[in-house]
This record gives sequence, C-alpha cells and structure tokens, in this order.
Amino acid sequence: MHFLVVHEGPPSPPPEDARLVERLRAGDVQAFDVLYRRYERRLAGFVARLHGRREGLEDVLQETWLRLAQNAGRLRPDTQLLPWLFTVARNLVIGRHRWRILDADRLFAWSRMTAADNPTPFDLHLASEAERRLELALLELPLKYREVLLLVAVEGLSQKDAAAVLDLTHDAARQRLARARQMMQTLLEAP
Repeated sequence: MHFLVVHEGPPSPPPEDARLVERLRAGDVQAFDVLYRRYERRLAGFVARLHGRREGLEDVLQETWLRLAQNAGRLRPDTQLLPWLFTVARNLVIGRHRWRILDADRLFAWSRMTAADNPTPFDLHLASEAERRLELALLELPLKYREVLLLVAVEGLSQKDAAAVLDLTHDAARQRLARARQMMQTLLEAP
C-alpha cells in the first residue's frame, strides 16, 4: 500500500519558463514577479515540510528569492526554474539543520501549532487529521529521505531532476526514494 504517489516521467517545465529565464537574464523585473506568483506556494510548501518548523521558515523563503534576484543575470539559458529554486531552498535548509536535530519536544510543539489569526498556506494544508498524520510522519523521516520524497512525490519533479537538486546519481535518488516510501509506510501503519 502506497500513501504518496510518485510522479513518473519528467514533467515538462512550463514553456513560458524558457522565456522567463531569458527575461530574467536581461534584468526584467516583471519576469521575477511572474515567476514569484507562479511558484511561491509550491516553494513555500516544500520549504515548510523540509524545514519542519515555523522558526526561520520565512527567512529561508526570502533568502531563496533574494538569491534568484541576485543571480538572475547569471542563469544558464537552459535553467529549469523550479528545480533551481528547490536546490537553493534545500541548501539553505540543510545549512540550518547541520547543527540541529528535531527532538520530540519540538515535533510535539510543531504538531500543536494553530493558525490563530493569519493561517499560512501550510496551516490550511494541515486541515484534516489524515493530512496531519502524513505531515508528522514526514517529519519523522531523516532529512535525506524527506527531501527526495518531497521533491518527487509532492512537488512532482522527475527522479532525474530530484537527483540533480540533491546532487545524487539517478540510481542513488531512486534508491533513496524507495527507502523513503518504505519508511513512510511503516510510520503510517504504526499505532
């Protein structure tokens, strides 16, 4: 029984992305705005799940977008924008996690978050109990398994693109994904 569906085959980047890359390379600020509107929610969801806590979440997102703005003129013409954003965000999260490990107290506190006045897209996503269980199980995965699962099963990147984001061979990413799915199934079947 599989709880997360893995997207098969490489998804095609929107055809407009190639044009956006050209525009970004030329310094077109409106291209950045279009890109931001197109991918802000997906990036926020990926970072929220990967990061695992609210603390520092906005900093990672802002730094990711800032790095795009700073590097726009140096993008390669064949840059796939969404994998590029995921790579930058992942590296920022990894940098923050290098000296921290989610302990049970923080995991419990995170699971009890409430969206008091201004629910974020992430808070709204956690509306049902089943989704809450999935999110908590996802947080229990070691980071190296969580990130591949998020990229492929949630964000719809191909295994090849996920391998590139994670700086892994395709076989290593495929094996890591299989292990992540097994671990998720075990976590979700536990009482």
